[in-house]
Order: sequence, then C-alpha cells, then structure tokens
Amino acid sequence: MLEKMTPNQRLMIAMLLSVVFFVAYTAIFPPVEPELADATQETSQNVELKQSTSNTVTPAVESVVGHEISSNEKIQSNDLSTLVTVTNSNFIVKVDTLGRISSKELLQEKYNDQDDHHAQLIPSTGTKPLFIRFLDVNLNKEAVATAYSSDISDLDVGTQAKTVTLTQELSTVTVTKKITFYADGHYEANISLSNDKRYFVYLGQRPQITEQMMTVSGAMVYTDDELVTIVEDGDAEGRKTFSGVELISAFDQYSASIMYGFSKDTNIIIERDRDDNPIVYFEAMPNMNFGGYIGQKNYNTLHNIKPVLTNAIEYGWFTFASKPLFQLLSWLHGIFGNWGWSIIALTILIRVVLYPLTYKGMVSMQKIKEIAPKVKAVQAKHKGDPQRANAAVMELYKKHGANPLGGCLPMLLQIPVFFAIYRVLLNAVELQGAEFALWINDLSRMDGTYILPILMGASMYYQQKLTPSNFTDPMQEKVFKFLPVIFTFFFLTFPSGLVLYWFVNNLFSIAQQFVVNQQFKNAKDAKIAIEKNSGKNND
Repeated sequence: MLEKMTPNQRLMIAMLLSVVFFVAYTAIFPPVEPELADATQETSQNVELKQSTSNTVTPAVESVVGHEISSNEKIQSNDLSTLVTVTNSNFIVKVDTLGRISSKELLQEKYNDQDDHHAQLIPSTGTKPLFIRFLDVNLNKEAVATAYSSDISDLDVGTQAKTVTLTQELSTVTVTKKITFYADGHYEANISLSNDKRYFVYLGQRPQITEQMMTVSGAMVYTDDELVTIVEDGDAEGRKTFSGVELISAFDQYSASIMYGFSKDTNIIIERDRDDNPIVYFEAMPNMNFGGYIGQKNYNTLHNIKPVLTNAIEYGWFTFASKPLFQLLSWLHGIFGNWGWSIIALTILIRVVLYPLTYKGMVSMQKIKEIAPKVKAVQAKHKGDPQRANAAVMELYKKHGANPLGGCLPMLLQIPVFFAIYRVLLNAVELQGAEFALWINDLSRMDGTYILPILMGASMYYQQKLTPSNFTDPMQEKVFKFLPVIFTFFFLTFPSGLVLYWFVNNLFSIAQQFVVNQQFKNAKDAKIAIEKNSGKNND
C-alpha cells in the first residue's frame, strides 16, 4: 500500500497521524495526580497547633534526608491554628502558628477551580511557604512544637502595604519574621535569628487548581545566567543545588508560589518526595531578606513587581516561540481590548507571515494533481523496474515545476507554530474569565455549547474538499476524510481560545485555497481558449 503512495502523501499521513496519536494519547492517558506522600517520607513539616494555655505541642519527629521532620505532616491545618489573617478585595491570606503562610484564597470568580469554588493556592498538606527547619536535631524538635506569637492578628492591605512581626522564642535562639504584604499579592520577608544557627526556608508545595492536557507542573529555578531548570512532578531525581538564583517557583498551569531576591551565594536545593515530586528550599543566613509572590502568573502583575519574575511563566520546549508570541498577543490586546479579537488578529498576522510558503505549497499540490495521470502512466510503463519508475516520475515533476514535498513544508512549519500558540493560550492566565462574543464567555475553558469545535470541524472538512489530493488508495483517502471528525472530537475539551485560533486559521486556509484553485481554473480555461483559437486560425 505504502509503495503506491508518493513521498508527499507519506509525509502528510505520517505528520497528521503523529499529531492525532499525540493528542489521543494525552487525552486517554492524562497525567496522574500524585498521591500525597506518607508522613514518614515527606521532606517537610506540618503540625496541627491548637490554641491552648500552653504554646507548645509534642509531635513525634524522625530523620529524613538529614533533617528532622514532623510525623504529623499530613494533618490538615484549620482555623484553630491561624495566627494572622490578611485580607484584600481579591484574596485572603492566613499565617499559622508555625509562622508559615498556610492558606491563600482567591476571591475572584474567574479564578474558581473546576468545582467552581474559590481557588485555594496552597494545598492543605505538604510544605508551606516560609516554613523554617533547623539542622540541629534537638533545636528542630523544639521549633516544630513551639508556636509563634504575633504583634497583630488582622491586616487589611486593600489600600496600602501592612507589616506583621512574628516571634518564636526557643531555648537557644529567638526567631523573628517580619512580613510585609502588598495588594498585588507579593510580600517581602525578613527573617532574623538572635544566634547563628543553620536553618532552611521552604518555598512550599505548588498550587493544585487547574491542570489540562500538555501543561507542565512542578518546580522551577531561574539563575542569573538566564538558565531555566524545570523539575516536573514525578521527575525529581534526588538532591540538586543551585547558586546565583534569581527566582524559584512551584507552579501549576496558571498559578505559582515564587520566591526571589536572593544573594548570589544563597544555596537553593531541590529534593524529591516519595512520588518523585520536587521539594524546594534554601539555606538561609542569620539575617535574611527576600521577596515572595503567591498568585496567578499574570504577566503584567509579575512585571510590575519585578521584571525578572515574568520568567516564572514557562512554556516548556516551545518557550523560544511561545514567549514572543505572547508578547505579540498582549500588544494586540492593548489595541483591541478583547482577547478574542486579539487571537484573531494574531492568527491573521501568522497567516500573513506564512503566506508565501503556504501559497507555494498549494500551487505545488495543484501541479501534482494535474500531472497525476501522467505519473500513473509512467509508473505503469516501468512497473517492473522501480528505480527507473522513480527516476521517470522525478523527471516529470521537474519538467512541470512540481515539488512533491512542497505541499508538506507549509504544514510542517505550522505544527511548531500551532504548539507554540497552544502553549501560549493554555498558560495565559489572562484568558481566565475573558469574554469574546456571543456565547463565548471564558476563553480559557472549553465551549460548553460545542458550537465552536463543531464550526472548527466543519471548516476543516470544507478545507479538505477544496484541497487537491492525489491518493491512489481509496482506504487512505477515507481515513484522511475522517480527520476533521477526529480533530473535532479532541477539540471539544480544548480551551475556547485555542479552538478559536484553529477555526480562524482554517477560514484563512479556505480563502487562500479558493484563490489558488480559481487561479488554476482561470489558467486552464485560458489555455483551452488559446488552443481553440489556434485551431480556428489553422483552419
């Protein structure tokens, strides 16, 4: 069967089936949500500190990877352990009696989770931001059993930043944390010890709110030489140490817990838990200043806090293409004020850039279609000699200016563009709750009416009808015709913004193919007219 196909056909089928397989596999076998690690193997501490007349508790502790940890790691924190509450019109932050940021709830509905509840950025179990661990075993046992005190219990950061001072009195050292909270979601922290003790500060577990197909979640380290290291959940392979770090991040699709502003010699450490998920912390000095942010990875918000934080928005392997595409999309949004129209404008610009190549590819496919009968005749003539048949076919292509790979090149170029724009539209938190028009009220979510995916599939089908094909095998042609149905099925759950891009892209392909087809028809009609006139003149 494959021997009867041209190189053009084989390449097209391989490319399309590869895309279908990739999408199908990730849809059928989505990433498994990692189970919470057992208490005996967690690399963090989490104790339930209940309010009582005493400020101490006595949890059991044990040694893991050289540190002392609490065996109550999996116990969920509740309001009884809340020491400080920070309020804002957009969020509520809670600090518990271990001096950790134990909770951050986003109040904006557009950030709601899949169950339509307010997004909770900090998981109830696992490590928490600003948790301190001492290297000294006995001191650490005391620290995880001693509650902090606070100079204030409630802060409203609606109009201006507010600072809270937390204090932990231990037998040999006093720990002081001064945390300034800002309305944009970031904070500045100063941790000081009365005596020089070796200790570590934890970034905290990543948010676990929204994760879709092909998104990356885990930990990131961005260094001053612009090197990005990402350790995805399930891929942590033991301890890694970094220096010269600009920022660290524990992230999911749209949100992250970030720390930044370290001195160049600060040692950042990534370890793994039982499920091979990354745990990030750093070795702190007796007097330590740094910044932090817990929230959505909104580009403008991160840029306004500190431009380097925009590097926390990652696009995986397609960062080299996705990052400038997002910059362009954001610029277009500044013009149109609507993310849907911005996506359409971006699609137009991409089509304009690729127009010369796509046009050339369409012309090549038309030429191949025209000489298809001659190709079959040549193949039949040299049926017993494949080498001579191939040489004769290539000579025929050359004579008529047809390139068997010309039709595939534009499609090959569109694949990385598609995945780059896919990562942009999938990771852009700006699309959450972004309305476009009519029934599309959230470009980050699937179209619940299925109208847009169906329109996309219909446009893909019509594009196929216009596109010349030269299949020699009926079965291959039938499989090819089913691709719009397959793509429609998978696009049902894709974000509306991505489906909108693909639909508009199809419309421009249809328009361009129609123009090319008409040009060839006009040229053919003109040729026939010239031959007729030539025949009349000869008579």
